[in-house]
Amino acid sequence: MNILFVCLGNICRSPLLEGWARHVAEGASRRELVFDSAGTGDWHIGQPPDPRAIAAARRHGIDIADLRARTVRGDDFARFDLILAADRANLDWLQRHAPADARARVALALAWGCDTPGAEVPDPYTGTDADFDAVCRLAQAVATGLLRKSAARS
Repeated sequence: MNILFVCLGNICRSPLLEGWARHVAEGASRRELVFDSAGTGDWHIGQPPDPRAIAAARRHGIDIADLRARTVRGDDFARFDLILAADRANLDWLQRHAPADARARVALALAWGCDTPGAEVPDPYTGTDADFDAVCRLAQAVATGLLRKSAARS
């Protein structure tokens, strides 16, 4: 299963979601799961994640420093099975830009990690280290939920 995480600039939420998903999948020896991340905006193309995101991930033993921001491409809708948006605004963007023959299912990321319908991963960009840590906790819940639900489908 190929999964793409999407946020606005691909430097905070989606790299943290990708990092946690990789970490949890590796810990469970689930190598068939492939993860990537992208943004709907193009401001940060080629840049590493926000230093606060890197630091928050590192506090949990996860290294995301090698990731680089990119934008969602049209072929992502064919390459990925699941595209998970951090929030409704990015979900709406994905739904508007999905080609008619898209293979990927598009949903909110937290639909896989919590029981609150419509829950969003808040953008920590203008926040504090505590906000990045809060996103880490949500990313861990998403990763754990993905692993559990993908195992149930296998």
